[in-house]
Amino acid sequence: MTEKRKKKWGRNPKNDPAVFRYTVRFNEEEHNRFLSMFEKSGVTAKAVFIKAHFFGQPFKVLVVDKTFVEYYTKLSDFHAQYRAVGTNYNQVVKELKSRFSEKKAMALLYKLEKCTLELVSLSRQIVQLSQSLEEKWSQKSR
Repeated sequence: MTEKRKKKWGRNPKNDPAVFRYTVRFNEEEHNRFLSMFEKSGVTAKAVFIKAHFFGQPFKVLVVDKTFVEYYTKLSDFHAQYRAVGTNYNQVVKELKSRFSEKKAMALLYKLEKCTLELVSLSRQIVQLSQSLEEKWSQKSR
């Protein structure tokens, strides 16, 4: 038990408390600049941000590209729909064989095959777009 702590209640005293305080005044332009830097840093307290910046400690700037997030979300939704089509494909073929004559089933299968080829082409385009977006994103982050 430390010598400073004589009571049995309350918070334990810090070994090296920060007791010195300084005041800084900003004009409006400096204040806006400070706030934008603070928001980009992701630090929770302004005092921590100022201390880290003053003493040259590194801090990370987190930038969230909302268009990238939106694209990723829509791509995930589309991929889920694409998988659903794949799981239902076999069921559709079985129903065509059981419900229609062979000639009619073959005609409908031909249409289904054309639609499937379009879907595969679209899927390839999405993969290419995703790869190009990732390349652009990785170049931005360097």
